Amino acid sequence: MSLNLRQKQTECIIRMLNLNQPVNSSTGMANEEVYKILIYDKSSQDILSPLIHVKDLRKHGVTLFFLIDKPRKPIPDVPAVYFIRPAPGNIQRVVSDAAVPLYDTFHLNFSSSIPRPLLEDLASGLLKSNDAVSRVSKVHDQYLDFVTLEDNLFSLAYSNCYVQLNDPKAEQREIEEIIEKVVDGLFCVLATLSVVPIIRCPQGGAAEMVASALDQRLRDHLLAKNNLFSEGGNFASSFQRPVLCLFDRNFELAMGIQHDFRYKPLVHDVLGLRLNRVSVQGEKGGTKSFELDGLDPFWVANGGLEFPEVAVEIENQLTKYKKDVDDVNRRTGGTSGAEFDGTDLIGNTKHLMSAVNSLPELTERKQVIDKHTNIATVLLGEIKERSLDSYAKKEYDMMVRGSIDMNELMGVFKGKGSKMDKLRFAIMYLISLETVPQSEAEMVETALKEAEVDTSAFQYIKKIKSLNVPLTSASAASRGNIVDWAGNLLAAGMKNLLSGDRQLALARIVEALMEGRPNPEVDSYVMFDPRAPKSSSGSHLRGPFKEAIVFMIGGGNYVEHASLQELVSRQQPAKHIIYGTTEILTGAEFVDQLALLGKKMGLGANPAPSAH
Repeated sequence: MSLNLRQKQTECIIRMLNLNQPVNSSTGMANEEVYKILIYDKSSQDILSPLIHVKDLRKHGVTLFFLIDKPRKPIPDVPAVYFIRPAPGNIQRVVSDAAVPLYDTFHLNFSSSIPRPLLEDLASGLLKSNDAVSRVSKVHDQYLDFVTLEDNLFSLAYSNCYVQLNDPKAEQREIEEIIEKVVDGLFCVLATLSVVPIIRCPQGGAAEMVASALDQRLRDHLLAKNNLFSEGGNFASSFQRPVLCLFDRNFELAMGIQHDFRYKPLVHDVLGLRLNRVSVQGEKGGTKSFELDGLDPFWVANGGLEFPEVAVEIENQLTKYKKDVDDVNRRTGGTSGAEFDGTDLIGNTKHLMSAVNSLPELTERKQVIDKHTNIATVLLGEIKERSLDSYAKKEYDMMVRGSIDMNELMGVFKGKGSKMDKLRFAIMYLISLETVPQSEAEMVETALKEAEVDTSAFQYIKKIKSLNVPLTSASAASRGNIVDWAGNLLAAGMKNLLSGDRQLALARIVEALMEGRPNPEVDSYVMFDPRAPKSSSGSHLRGPFKEAIVFMIGGGNYVEHASLQELVSRQQPAKHIIYGTTEILTGAEFVDQLALLGKKMGLGANPAPSAH
């Protein structure tokens, strides 16, 4: 059985909704049905929304649900399930809710482990008010503080992590706090999957800091008698343990910036897919909201295809649907004009029955086709208006060749596309060329300014690039100065692009780490095995691995997810990869973070274009 994060997290949530009682495996429900209320905070709402729909809540006895910070009226004689982050404001609200009391009993579930000081605040707050303690029936740490979007895709929903890690003014203590937050989230994911992985990462930088801290967290936890990994994870061979590959966004910057022409990355980048929902303009005005998740067969089957192939597939499905509808009509229409003699009654009844049975399936298919026709139409409008196909092709060619004709480059800034499209293209130009002539860079910058584009992000990448003339991979850079190693890693990330192969550097490295054979690209990667004695240098478990969890620190995207799933589809025997990141970013959102860093370094405030 391959690791299925969506299924595991959903099971944990369902158990929590059933007051942490065991759930009957055949019915998927608790043996004793209890009606209850659900109270959650904003972050827990984001965890629940891609996994649990309102009808699922009803099925598990949840009759009402409220955000914790909204005013609520008392509802006596009903238990309340709280699913919240362990934060001081939430603790105060629980104490005041129990003091009223708003509900009969309180089942408190924290999305991650509640720190001791907060637990003490909760206890002392409850003791102050009459009977409040007796109303709290259970306090659970749920280790669910991450957002699962697909079976093999998750995000820690930790915003602006890239800026915080690369801020030139960041103190060592602030960096450690960020690393700690990332470790907390990854620990929740591993606890939910109940696996202790082998951890691999490049030397130096945020990836090694997270790997080392996570290794220590897992070691400390494994010392406890009743630890979270005792049932599921005690396997000796690497074939049964996954490898966790940690990377820093600087490892491969282009992925966060480039235009992509595949369906899923386009829907995310252009239409702003968030928590598996997207809103688009309807034909008659107004917006329509659509759900795009594992329950949508078209999305699952075609999300990784280039946009023109998706358009053809929609057409094919529509043709097939029309043919099936005609088929049903023909079967149920009977033979017109013929006299009725009773002999065909049984045959006709059978046809009628099968037609009636096929109607719900046909209706559902039509809804899916209509939804994707709607989305594709809006996408097509944007593609034409902004020449997105041309951006994707030119960026790809530029990366593969490591060069671009100057006239073609300058033509882009005068052509179609939003200011952000042009800025992204300009940054891709900086990243794709091993060395950028000063005069060319200045021409690009002037062209951006003439197009009234804020150049902070462009100047930031230019500055970082100039800090490292040799494009070498980051060696064990000094931990103290985050900008030093960010620069080294950026340089390595730029070099990663020049491999010319369609397979992204990330997918190539992950493949090598999963194979576990000697390979100059990954031999220098650090290894941690939280189950091995600390004294042993690394672990004997170098692979091959059947499963990997790939985690990108500082923001990931659907382009990277798609490239890893392409890698999986090529593997024989079948392998399995879960992709996760601190937050899922569109190209524009990531460039905004680069611009913020540029401004922090005093770069970019856009002067008016000069007259000459």
